[in-house]
Amino acid sequence: MKQEIRQNGKTVLLSEDCFSIPVIFNNLTGKNFGTNWEYQVYITNVAIAQMGFAYGKIEQFENGKLANTGYIGKSRT
Repeated sequence: MKQEIRQNGKTVLLSEDCFSIPVIFNNLTGKNFGTNWEYQVYITNVAIAQMGFAYGKIEQFENGKLANTGYIGKSRT
């Protein structure tokens, strides 16, 4: 199954392993972090600096169909 995370209509991450994209999506939306500080460290140092994401809406797709939406924010949602 092809899974991807898009931002502003562009694919930022793509995988077919059925595991990575859901985990990364949860990281990007703050679900996998215990504190806001941990989330912000990840967003600033990994998601924005290394992966190419920006603050704002993100979408998770599975086989071309929208599966989930979320936001990269300055605090956990």
